Amino acid sequence: MAIEVFVVGGTGYLGRPLIAALTERGHPVTALTRAQSAARIPAGGRSIVGDALDASTYAAQVPKGAVFVHLVGVPHPNPSKAREFQSIDLASVRASLAAAVQAGAARFVYVSVAHPAPVMKAYIAARTAAEELIRASGLPAVVLRPWYVLGPGHRWAYALLPLYWVLERLPPTRSGALRLGLVRRAEMVAALVSAVESSGSGVRVVEVPEIRAPR
Repeated sequence: MAIEVFVVGGTGYLGRPLIAALTERGHPVTALTRAQSAARIPAGGRSIVGDALDASTYAAQVPKGAVFVHLVGVPHPNPSKAREFQSIDLASVRASLAAAVQAGAARFVYVSVAHPAPVMKAYIAARTAAEELIRASGLPAVVLRPWYVLGPGHRWAYALLPLYWVLERLPPTRSGALRLGLVRRAEMVAALVSAVESSGSGVRVVEVPEIRAPR
């Protein structure tokens, strides 16, 4: 059965392949975009122009009862971007939740981050605060918690794969290595599609091992 989907962050690293995957599966997708980025929405997706930080610019155009997918975030996060994590990552979630509630969204899908973790405290704090806002909204939700998503432009961490292979097999380090494991973009997109097509109430958290599970 086709599911109406609304995506915020549809022109980004995960957004473009997700929209392509959803439309291939027959789901109608509407994506929020800036005017200058509208042409980057994959074929089959419909775009509307608005500001991801201001729900009033697009909330009325969110299809009623759609699954709302939030993918906005500061690209290539690092500790120097602590202010942007609050002013962009967290602020955009506030706007998305306001729009999703107004539209009576069937479900809210959010990409958070694995936690706790030893580094990137400001980034994790913003994503954790976003998860708390999602829970407080009362919307059914799926929260995915990858640590690092391998793919085009994100290849440096491939060098760590042999180390992860060892750490995941040693009892003292297995749990942490799995929780903070690396996932491939194709795995992440498949997990997002599964989240869109899922059902149920409450907030479900999807950790790295489940993201990496074959589908």
